[in-house]
Amino acid sequence: MAQRTHSQQADHIRHLLETEGDAVHAKASSFHAQRGEAYDAADDLEALRTEARSIKEDAIDRLPDLIDTVRDAVEANGGTVYVADDAADANAYVADVVDTQTEEHGITGDGDTPSVVKSKSMTTEEIDLNDALEAAGIEVTETDLGEWVLQVADDTPSHIVGPAMHLERAEIAELFNERFDPDEPLETAEELTQFARDYLADHIQEADVGITGANFVVADSGTITLVTNEGNARKCAVTPDTHVAIAGVEKLIPRLSDLEPFVDLIAKSATGQSIAQYVTMLSPPTDSPTLEFDRPDEPITAGDDGAANTEPADRDFHLVLLDNGRMDMREDDQLRETLYCIRCGACSNSCVNFQSVGGHGFGGETYSGGIATGWEAGVHGQDSAAEFNDLCTGCSRCVDACPVKIDIPWINTVVRDRINRNEDPAATDFLVDGLTPDMEDGGIDLGKRFFGNIGTVAKAASATAPVSNWLADADPIRGLLERTLGIDRRRDLPAFQRESLVDWFEKRGGKAASSRRAARADDADIDREVVLYPDVYTNYVDTERGKAAVRTLEALGIPVRVPDLPESGRAALSQGMVATADRQASRLYAALAEDLDAGRDVVVVEPSDLAAMHREYEQLLPERSFERLRDNSYEICEYVYGLLENGANPSALSTGDGAEPIAYHSHCQQRTLDLEAPTVAVLERCGYTPDTSSAECCGMAGSFGYKREYYELSVDVGERLAEQVAGAKTVVASGTSCGDQLEGLLERDVPHPIELLEPSSRL
Repeated sequence: MAQRTHSQQADHIRHLLETEGDAVHAKASSFHAQRGEAYDAADDLEALRTEARSIKEDAIDRLPDLIDTVRDAVEANGGTVYVADDAADANAYVADVVDTQTEEHGITGDGDTPSVVKSKSMTTEEIDLNDALEAAGIEVTETDLGEWVLQVADDTPSHIVGPAMHLERAEIAELFNERFDPDEPLETAEELTQFARDYLADHIQEADVGITGANFVVADSGTITLVTNEGNARKCAVTPDTHVAIAGVEKLIPRLSDLEPFVDLIAKSATGQSIAQYVTMLSPPTDSPTLEFDRPDEPITAGDDGAANTEPADRDFHLVLLDNGRMDMREDDQLRETLYCIRCGACSNSCVNFQSVGGHGFGGETYSGGIATGWEAGVHGQDSAAEFNDLCTGCSRCVDACPVKIDIPWINTVVRDRINRNEDPAATDFLVDGLTPDMEDGGIDLGKRFFGNIGTVAKAASATAPVSNWLADADPIRGLLERTLGIDRRRDLPAFQRESLVDWFEKRGGKAASSRRAARADDADIDREVVLYPDVYTNYVDTERGKAAVRTLEALGIPVRVPDLPESGRAALSQGMVATADRQASRLYAALAEDLDAGRDVVVVEPSDLAAMHREYEQLLPERSFERLRDNSYEICEYVYGLLENGANPSALSTGDGAEPIAYHSHCQQRTLDLEAPTVAVLERCGYTPDTSSAECCGMAGSFGYKREYYELSVDVGERLAEQVAGAKTVVASGTSCGDQLEGLLERDVPHPIELLEPSSRL
């Protein structure tokens, strides 16, 4: 697959924003909100998630044995198990089953054409089963409403749960009226649904073979579990005389009792339901019931004789277990977690970029959303993942949404790193000496090198400010930056300060002066010392928020030190430069080791840097080092809240009168770390009335919003947030990206919350 150029990607995203964005956003954001409500209402949610993950870990670990177990169980029931190596193998087997069964039973569907009805299955999408069967002369009808709409429209799914969510009702009505020319034009959702039920019921009754996927396959009993909100899947499974279930090998779980947490979680995670409308468990082959289809909107019922299996037929059942790269993924320490996925779509629904462009933008050949990177890289190859991988900004919202706690952002980061290295196989280090590589034969994108080394860039720009700022704003330079680095000229660039935060702190008297100021404060005699981490933005651009943090801590009696420390690696990680991030994390830990030994607290202003220390460092540092830094590092407002809770005097800080509400937007990674609440509590303690935004992301996401192919998507996401907070007299935001995005959209200053708390004395 040839990857789009920056210009082509920008055009593609613009088209999706204009044609599908509103529909996708309405449905995906609604599913996400409903999931949040369902999760909040479940008392045992974390226990369920932990149990489900444990079962999947065990199942993937034992996968070869489970394949043998399920083969024995299905064959004991009279069925057949076939393990397909790849898509071609699976398709050939299924086509042969259809041909063989229709010949043996002496039946065909329409005329001389064998007919197949299918329920929704992403695995069959993965192998392009429909195309393969149709090429073999077999008629295929999708029976899931959304999938059938797409089949009629010759379209592709935009979501793994709601495949047609990018289409509005009016578009579907126009499609049906044009294609089927009904006696009366179809308009309402009820009319469209009833027409589909009647049409598909006839096809199900007449079909020669029914094909389903399987949400879960129980190894020790051969039980196939289908979880749906329509009755079509169970009808496809038991109406035709032959049933073929196609599932990835990762769908195997050991025992029937293991189903419970998954059945509970999948509906909550996908659509916010307490349980799906249809949970069907079959241990096929089963005998064909005498079916009543007078009301095709109802589930299958027994015939007049009251027995479901009174007319046994020679039922055939085939379980096709698909490898197609999965066993290699199992052996890949970084992609293995992908196999824990239960395909609920929660990661898609929680992602603001997905909410704007859907799976036609944030997806590959088959899969979409955050987890799609792992699936596409594993089953279709890195080129497919490369097409959309950069749409994952690493915000980590999907981490809390995933029912089996998959570290989706890390998978995206690792695959991005592999894509980089595939472009430049010799690349082993993306540090400063790699900023200007030979680009004649490809190589890692120069823009990624630039943003991944932003600390070096910022240091140089600060040292040459204000000249560097003037040059960067000049039209010829903006044009050059857009052509070479992909920095959209419509985006305001940060203004670098000539005096860094570290330099200001030293000129102010350093640690000794800070200790004297803290000693004079009216505090609760809290015996703590702080190392304030000077992240790139706080150190070189928004130094005022760093100064506010220093003054606030001192006013509460806490002496501060602001040393010149290495980058955290957050910028490098965002570009998929894992080796660079690994070195930077090690250097930062080494620089802080003495402070940690001395019992000093590390306080961080920028939430994304803290998130790196609390999450990604687990992948980069030795376990003990990671835990020491994680357990002794804090976000600035979280730390202030802790001081106030332990007796520090809030009157030492600037306070409001409680009458003027302020709009507060919490950085997405701050929310994932459960640190929104401490900031709200501090603002309330200090006399402010914060109104928190419901928008989960500003859309800027570090370098993402600067890149020309993503600028319009970034603004589309940001405008939803800006609309929420525009009416407030004061707007504050806790992250670099959040503040920059809002300042650009609102055309006003958006300070960090710590700047509201800063004491009036500005020494």
